[in-house]
Amino acid sequence: MKNIQRVAIYCRVSTTEQDTQNQKTILEKYVLEKGWEFQTFEETESSRKTRPIKQHVLTKLRQGDFDAVLIYKLDRWARSTVELLLEIKELIDKKIGFISISDNIDLSTATGKLHFTILSAFAEFERSLISERTKAALSAKKQSGVKLGRPVGAKDSKQRAKSGYYVREVRKRETAQLS
Repeated sequence: MKNIQRVAIYCRVSTTEQDTQNQKTILEKYVLEKGWEFQTFEETESSRKTRPIKQHVLTKLRQGDFDAVLIYKLDRWARSTVELLLEIKELIDKKIGFISISDNIDLSTATGKLHFTILSAFAEFERSLISERTKAALSAKKQSGVKLGRPVGAKDSKQRAKSGYYVREVRKRETAQLS
């Protein structure tokens, strides 16, 4: 991990009725105590799918504009464990620090990397449990006679690709004629 000099501070709230001031105050104080240069990014109007400010921060991190990102809490960065782990792994691979003040995680340290490994193991375990439960539920429905999948005769809303269709039809006809 490279020496941290420049930090992106990322603050996020879920609604426009809230503000990022509490997060911002704590994070900027932390950075000032460390003597780092910083730029603060605040997300106040994010939706479940889009967080344009966060995407902008990720782009700047990928371009090497910052050595690390500093957040107040893990749930302020990502809305799911999978999202969190994938993005943190990318940052670690690019030797970019990731620090969460409230969670006491600093992935620029050996202890922080250990925490990340443990989090990853729990996330993988969670994904496996979800997969097992889904398969068990589908199996139980199938056993009870519930017909799974698309109803007979239902069609996709998008146009199907025709490549190969004509060749298959010609071969079917040829096979039928030979029989």
